[in-house]
Amino acid sequence: MLNGKNILITGGTGSFGKQFVKTILSRFTPNKIIIYSRDELKQYEMAQRFNHPCMRYFIGDVRDLPRLEKAMNGVDYVVHAAALKHVPIAEYNPMEAIKTNINGAQNVIDASLRCGVSKVIALSTDKAASPINLYGATKLASDKLFVAANNITGGKPISFAVVRYGNVLGSRGSVVPFFQKLIAEGASELPITDERMTRFWITLQEGVDFVLKNFERMHGGEIFIPKIPSMKVVDVARAIAPHLPHKNVGIRPGEKMHEVMCPRDDSHLTLEFHDHYVIKPSIQFTETADYTLNNSGEIGKAVEYGFKYSSETNTEWLSAEALLEKIALTQNEEK
Repeated sequence: MLNGKNILITGGTGSFGKQFVKTILSRFTPNKIIIYSRDELKQYEMAQRFNHPCMRYFIGDVRDLPRLEKAMNGVDYVVHAAALKHVPIAEYNPMEAIKTNINGAQNVIDASLRCGVSKVIALSTDKAASPINLYGATKLASDKLFVAANNITGGKPISFAVVRYGNVLGSRGSVVPFFQKLIAEGASELPITDERMTRFWITLQEGVDFVLKNFERMHGGEIFIPKIPSMKVVDVARAIAPHLPHKNVGIRPGEKMHEVMCPRDDSHLTLEFHDHYVIKPSIQFTETADYTLNNSGEIGKAVEYGFKYSSETNTEWLSAEALLEKIALTQNEEK
C-alpha cells in the first residue's frame, strides 16, 4: 500500500510518529517519509535513530499553512498527529489549544486539498466523545472538520477519516511511565485520582496497525474506533507496584471518571465490525458510500439504539498479567 509513496506525519517526533516510522520502514519501501514538527531537538534526536535515505525532516507548525503546503508538495498520504494534548494545560491556555488543534486541523485539510494528497487520517481521542474539557472540545471540532472536508474536495480524488482511541501504553503523558518514574525515584506511594476511574488501553503498535489498516478500509468521513480492553487505573498501579500503597489525589481539572469512545447520542450512526466500530458522518455528502461494507471487504452492522462504548461498561478487561505483558512488549518495541 505504501510502497513508492510519499507519507507526511504532522507531530511526527512524538511516540506515535516514531513507532509509525519504525513500522513503515520494516514493512514497506516508501519513497519519502516526511516528519513535520516544530521541535528541532526532537527532530535531531529522531534523525539519529531514523536516518534511512527516504527520511525527510521539516521544521514547521500546523498553525503555518504556507509551510504545510511546502512540506506536502507531492505527498500521497498524511497522518495528522500534531496536537496540544495535556488536559490541564489546555484548560489554562485555551486559545493556544484552539490555535493548534482546530486552526491547525483546518490548515492540514487546506494544504492536503491544494497539494493533491490522496488520503488523510487524523488522530483523535476518547476525550472528543461527549467532551467536558477544552482539549476534548477542540478535538471534537477537529474531528468534525476532517469529516466535513470530504464535502469540499471539488471532485479531487482525496478522502479524509478519523481514528479515535484511548490511553496509549508507554506514550508521553501516559500514567504507566509516570508510575514507573515515581517507582524508580523511590516513591513510597502512588497517586490515584479516584479508585473508580477506568480507562481504555492500547499499545503504540496496536495504534499504528489500526491506522495503517484504516487507510485500506476508509471511504472517507468515518470515525474509526478499535475494540480494546479497559482497566481501572488503581488496578494499573497495583499491577506495576503491588507493594506500594495509594494516595487519592482527586480528579484533575477537566478529567473524566470514565472514557467514552462511541457516545450514546451517536448510536444511530454507529456500525459494529468484528474488531472495531465506525461512526458514520452525520451530514450528507455529495457522493454517498455504503459504510456497512468497507474497502477491505469487511461487513458491519448497526448497533442497537442507545448503545454506548464506555471504559466503564466495556465487556473486555485487562488482567494484571496481560497489562504487564503489554508493557514489556511496548518497552521491547522502543529498543
